[in-house]
Amino acid sequence: MTGVRTRVLLGILALVSLVAVFTTRVSRKMPDFEVYWTAGSRALAGEPLYREADGHFQFKYLPAFALLAAPIARLPLPAAKGLWFALSAVLMLALLGLSIRALPDPRRPPPLLLVIAFLAMAKFYAHELVLGQVNLLFGVLVALALVWMRVGRDAGAGALLAVAVVVKPYGALFLPWLASRRRREAFAAMVGVTLLLLLLPAVRYGWDANLRLLADWWHTVTATTAPNLANQDNVSLSGMFVRWMGPDSSAGTLAAIAAGILLVVTGLAIAARGALPAPDALEGALLLLLIPLLSPQGWDYVLLIGTPAVVLLVNYLPELPRGLRYATVGSMATIALSIYDLMGRRAYAAFMALSVITVLVIVEIAALVALRLRRVA
Repeated sequence: MTGVRTRVLLGILALVSLVAVFTTRVSRKMPDFEVYWTAGSRALAGEPLYREADGHFQFKYLPAFALLAAPIARLPLPAAKGLWFALSAVLMLALLGLSIRALPDPRRPPPLLLVIAFLAMAKFYAHELVLGQVNLLFGVLVALALVWMRVGRDAGAGALLAVAVVVKPYGALFLPWLASRRRREAFAAMVGVTLLLLLLPAVRYGWDANLRLLADWWHTVTATTAPNLANQDNVSLSGMFVRWMGPDSSAGTLAAIAAGILLVVTGLAIAARGALPAPDALEGALLLLLIPLLSPQGWDYVLLIGTPAVVLLVNYLPELPRGLRYATVGSMATIALSIYDLMGRRAYAAFMALSVITVLVIVEIAALVALRLRRVA
């Protein structure tokens, strides 16, 4: 009975804390959510979605995402912000819980895994909530898909990954992975539902207008990428090499080579699954950790989608070679503690400009690959 009361009390305290944080600090922010709300409003009115006049806050998502945002856009903006903030907090807890459920062989107490993963990712969760972003939703969709694949719900998992593509287009990285699995139901479902969702805006805009929207989306994404690479908060490989070498250099070539190497190593790890009974958790976690590095729009807070990878690494930490084990712990701790308020302006700016986080994430990727090669997961 005491345990139940404690959990209830903690829940009440957490709720009160979230309300306090939202009302005092967050409600006047959430700029990314305002982009979604505006796009949803435009979709309701059948108006163009992609406008250069929006400046830095241009809508950069697929047209179907605007339709998904349309219901919440029916609310006044302050109420919509409050609702999305609350849903995001729930999604954060769901991502942590699903990351633990996806483990094929839990070896540490779930509360310990939850606490360590939360601490490791807390700064990214906080940034996500302040911005009003949708990476938590993306992470939950993928993590739930991994759980469903474990229990044989492959078609549903494929549908979830298709919705994830609409939420964040880099979810398309899961398509070739699903094609490599022996069971093809998830692949077929992802292809079918993705095509359906891409065509969905035609119901509101018409066939020709939907094609123009898709073309406008592609132009917006490609035209606004280059200026973001020099930003210190961009943790992508492209951003790392641009900051190391400058924009007028071979940075793009080196980033492409590095991305190719990571993809080949990932492919080899996937090919090494052999007869492992539950290989999907590690492979999905590996792909999630790759996304912020491969995407030119890989802002540091996108790393929160690597929560399943952190849970998996903590769970199997003793199985790593000693040197890699220490490097993995050091990487997770350094990323978690690289906070502006702790480091100070100059140290934090230098740390981010050197793309240290990108290098540390590569260490974590190496640890996941090592676990696969050791036939642990």
